[in-house]
Amino acid sequence: MKQTLPLGIVGILFITLALNGCSTATPIVSEWRNPAQTSGSFQRLMIGGPSGDISVRRNFEDEFVAQLAAMGADALPSYRYMPENEVTNESNLKRAAQKARADGLLFVRSVSAEEKTNYPAIGPGISFGIFGSNIGAAWSGISGTSGPYRYNEYTSETALYDVTKNELVWTGTLKTKEPTNVQAAIRSYVQTITEALAAQNLFPKK
Repeated sequence: MKQTLPLGIVGILFITLALNGCSTATPIVSEWRNPAQTSGSFQRLMIGGPSGDISVRRNFEDEFVAQLAAMGADALPSYRYMPENEVTNESNLKRAAQKARADGLLFVRSVSAEEKTNYPAIGPGISFGIFGSNIGAAWSGISGTSGPYRYNEYTSETALYDVTKNELVWTGTLKTKEPTNVQAAIRSYVQTITEALAAQNLFPKK
C-alpha cells in the first residue's frame, strides 16, 4: 500500500530520505568541475534556496550556511538580500550576490521528473521529495504484502558560479524520490553537496 500526504509547499528541492534505522546521504550521480578553476577559490558564497515557501527556502539556505561555516567557508543566505516574493533564479541570485560582495553563488535548480514503477524492498520504506509546486510524503508497506507501486524520480542540479568571472565552476546532478521529514532531508542534501565541493578543494582550508 502507498499513501501520499500532500503538504502544499512550493519548491525545487529534491531529497531522498531512506529509512532503515537512520538517514543516508543523497548520492550525486554525476558532477563536473571547470579545470581552469583554482583550489581554495571562494571566500564568500551566496546561497540560493528553492523558490516558494519562505520557511523551506530559509531552512535550506541556513543549513548550507552552517555546514559551510564548519568547513571554514563564509556563506550568506540570499533571503537577507532579496524580497521574499522574488524568484530565486540565476539572474536574480547573481544580482544579490554582487550586492552582498560575494565571489561565489551556489544554488539548486530542477531538471526533470519521471514516473517509475518498482516492487517493495525488504521492510517498510519512507521517502520525501519536492518538485515544482508539489511536495509529498510516501510510505510503502512491508515486503510481500503489496504489489508494484509507482513513484516519481526527480533530477536536480546544484551549480556553483564564480560571480567575479561570471563562469560556471562546478555542477552536481542528483536523482531522488519523494520526502518524509523536511529538515532531515535538507541536512542530507546539503551534506552531500558540501562534501562534494570540499573534495574539489574549492574552499580555503581551516
